Amino acid sequence: MGFEIIHKTVCLYFSLNEKSINYMMNNPIDCQRILLSNLLRKAEKTDWGRQYDYSSIKDWETFKSRVPVNDYQSLYPYIERMIAGEKNVLWHDTVKWFSKSSGTSGSKSKFIPVSKESLLENNYKGGRDTFTLYLNNCPHSKLFTGKCFSLTGTLHHFENNAKAHCGDVSAILTNFTPFWVNYFKTPSKHIALMKNWDEKIDAFAQYMKNQNVTAMAGVPSWILIILKRILELRQTNTIDKIWANLELFMHGGVNFTPYVEQYKSLIPNEKMYYQEIYNASEGYFAAQDQSHSKDMLLFLNNGIFYEFIPFHEFGKENPTVLSIEDVQLNEKYVMLISTNAGLWRYVIGDVVQFTSTLPHRIVIIGRTTHYINAFGEELMVDNAEKAIEAACKKTTAEVEEYTAAPIYFQSNTKVAHQWLIEFKQKPDNFGMFIDILDKELMRLNSDYEAKRFEDILLQQPVVQEVPRGTFIQWMASKGKLGGQFKVPRLSNDRKIVEDILKIE
Repeated sequence: MGFEIIHKTVCLYFSLNEKSINYMMNNPIDCQRILLSNLLRKAEKTDWGRQYDYSSIKDWETFKSRVPVNDYQSLYPYIERMIAGEKNVLWHDTVKWFSKSSGTSGSKSKFIPVSKESLLENNYKGGRDTFTLYLNNCPHSKLFTGKCFSLTGTLHHFENNAKAHCGDVSAILTNFTPFWVNYFKTPSKHIALMKNWDEKIDAFAQYMKNQNVTAMAGVPSWILIILKRILELRQTNTIDKIWANLELFMHGGVNFTPYVEQYKSLIPNEKMYYQEIYNASEGYFAAQDQSHSKDMLLFLNNGIFYEFIPFHEFGKENPTVLSIEDVQLNEKYVMLISTNAGLWRYVIGDVVQFTSTLPHRIVIIGRTTHYINAFGEELMVDNAEKAIEAACKKTTAEVEEYTAAPIYFQSNTKVAHQWLIEFKQKPDNFGMFIDILDKELMRLNSDYEAKRFEDILLQQPVVQEVPRGTFIQWMASKGKLGGQFKVPRLSNDRKIVEDILKIE
């Protein structure tokens, strides 16, 4: 009875958030206009704000014309000063926390500033909004009668400033989680923040094997590792035999499609709810708000101002830049963000499409660096995920991990795409798997179809199976074990593919 009262009390707390979400959905332009004004006001006395005279900027057009589009390298000299302890650099306060991002394909880590405002007004508010959306869709939920499990990263301090700390955003949030939220979280903080990943995974599994877990959150590939370890410890084959009240998995970081069948086999519960979320080192951007659709509601009142560059213009000297007011349905856009932690007109690297503009809903279709366009085919991650799904479905296969890259012209070869795939369950017909993969890519992408015409240029994909565990070994060799690290699905060069092939 005590759990029921607690659950109802917490649900009431989240229901009070509905008014704010509804206002944002119905007044997107006003929300973004006011938000930009507040960001500029708070940063006008920073070094960056003085450099671009923020105090005189009164509208988005002036902001757009005066402040350059930035990537990590252009902001890094300022971030480096913030790490050293300087105040009023990109943001008005001293920033002591930095979210560590690998950039997945690069060896150099990125350190993204996390301010007090971004923790409260973006990360925590994004989580609160996500739970509110879930409860709207599932009014009979018993979510808060148990615990929520999430795989958390680690924290470190900087050598040049012991007061500044870095880690993935999940670790920072765990460190600052309000006391009452810890009541619903598992495992305990000392396990969640362990630094050794092998020890940590086992500690997670040992701690949670007898818990009443009702929800999970994290990157699907890493959560799977924990679940499989728990099944080993409990000597059973499905998670619902251990966590009978499990009802929700909030997932993000990678496309969920290749993992659907694996999760369904581990959690054979028709009432299980899978909610897509869009959070990253730079911020908490969106969450799925409709049970029947995988697109996500863009959070327009949570401390981030958005701009969009049409993908076909990305990389040009003076590309068109659009506000939320001007975006069109089903166009590819590179997303720019200005945040309440001091990222200004920052290229986050994701490519999105709008599926709705009132309210504003998006899907992530790729990355500015993760695509293949070696021969004019413009193959995006979204195309790859859907083609893999179709090939798996028709050949009863299950894919654990994969990556693909071009094979360039050589004296004895024609051009093609090489796919390295780690199967959980191999196709019953490998040749059919390749054929379906190829045909689906042609159906989904007219540029790919044109380049494949009669094998004149691009040949059928070259698919190579790699042993199970290969991708984990590759990530470990790069120091990329942890929840914030993902396997790059598509690359425009062969570096990742060649690295992985050396592991065999």
